Order: sequence, then structure tokens, then C-alpha cells
Amino acid sequence: MVKELSPSEAKLELEKGALLVDVRETYEVDEFACDVPETLVMPLSELQNKYQELPTDRDLIIACAGGGRSLYAATFLSQHGYDKVANLDGGVFTWHSQGLPVKKSGMGAEKSVNSCKLW
Repeated sequence: MVKELSPSEAKLELEKGALLVDVRETYEVDEFACDVPETLVMPLSELQNKYQELPTDRDLIIACAGGGRSLYAATFLSQHGYDKVANLDGGVFTWHSQGLPVKKSGMGAEKSVNSCKLW
């Protein structure tokens, strides 16, 4: 079973060095994202082929819009040897609804988000 973190719990873990992995499509992240120091974008559509690129030595917090895709991704990762994985319960929308910082289009989101893309 994958650990679920509330947005406030996730924020604390991110401040301690956890990595936020956003599994939404890049265009979704560009429009609206958690404003945290480090985010890796790995869309769910690419996860199965690219998950080995994720670090195994860091806590990973998996996020999506509402928590469904991220729970699937977190479960997939835990089944593939990642033991430091948690799901952001309620996703980016709950993060925002609890007053935590977000980036929206036009606020520089594209400059502060690392993206894994298939070329």
C-alpha cells in the first residue's frame, strides 16, 4: 500500500529534500503547478518506459491534478523497487485549495520545472 501525504505533510517532506514528481502531461504542468524548489515532470504516459530515470535514493512524492494518476504511478513505482514513494493526496488542486503556493501560466512555471520528454 502506498503512503498518502496531505498537502501540508508533503510540503514538509519537500522542504526536507523530497522530490516532487508530477505525472501530468507537460502542458498541464505548464498551466498550473505546485510552487516548490524542485519538480520533475514525468507524464504517466511515459512512466513505464522512463521510470528508471527516477532517483532511488530520494523520497519521491508523486502528484497529479486530483490524486488518481499519481496513486497509480506511485503504486507502479513501489511495485518496481521504489520504496521511498508517497502519493500527494488530492493532487495539485487540493494543494492549491489549502493555500499552498502554485505557479500558473505566465508566472514562469516553464522556467522552474524540469521536464522528461521523449524526443
